[in-house]
Amino acid sequence: MCGGTAGNGGAEPEGSDSLKAFGEVVKAFRARARLTQEQFAARVRYSVPTVGSIEQGRRFPSTEFIDRAEEVLDAFGTLRGAARHLSRRPGLASWFRQWARLEQEAVSLYTYECRLVPDLLQTEAYARRLFVNQLPPLGDEQIEAQLAARLERQRLLRERPNTAYSFILEEGVFLRGTGGPKVTRDLVEHVLRLAELRNIEIQVMPQTREDHAGLDGPIQLLETRDNTWLAYCEGQESGQLNSDRKVVSMLQMRYARMRSQALSLEDSTSLLRRMRGAA
Repeated sequence: MCGGTAGNGGAEPEGSDSLKAFGEVVKAFRARARLTQEQFAARVRYSVPTVGSIEQGRRFPSTEFIDRAEEVLDAFGTLRGAARHLSRRPGLASWFRQWARLEQEAVSLYTYECRLVPDLLQTEAYARRLFVNQLPPLGDEQIEAQLAARLERQRLLRERPNTAYSFILEEGVFLRGTGGPKVTRDLVEHVLRLAELRNIEIQVMPQTREDHAGLDGPIQLLETRDNTWLAYCEGQESGQLNSDRKVVSMLQMRYARMRSQALSLEDSTSLLRRMRGAA
């Protein structure tokens, strides 16, 4: 699974004192407001289990949750301030952590994916279905920790507006219908909203394509602040960071060709809108 949070072995979730501390702060402000967990959940428009997981430090809060909780609890900016210090490490596979650190400072990040919608673009429901389907099965706490790590990493897309993100996605990852019609429809809608951001480009590789430069599999490329390019390739239960210039150059060449082979930004958006209507 893309994003280094799948599988067992190296993907055992780490604990996070910062998450637990944030949960205690939310709980204290909720008690101050004399709200039960059920009442608070209804006001921030999240489920009771989600609020419970956040208060127990088992789940990263989304930006929307933090903003709504700030307003509902009249927290004087305390929750937003505490959220800035949340750890970015829980639930990440050991082989992926170095790449995840590099992502946080990247100038450019390019992703081609043919297996599933990349983790940075996933909805919570879609990601949860992927984790639930893992074999061997994951326990509830493992699922929550890995889901929390995935949702928290997605903040990069909005918190780093000067980073250029490019995604090339196979049409088939949407046509598969993972999670059912509603999950797919919400996923497509989510991807369309992200495509409206100035720093994000999303292209769809059509299902039928005579020439395709990416048949050897997924590609991730990253440009560091000193303009060094790195590559990352991930398989089942393993991932490899590659700094070899020849390898990176070859993958850049393939990615550039795929950009010309995929649908244009406008045509990709049009196709996704049609998919949203058909889901």
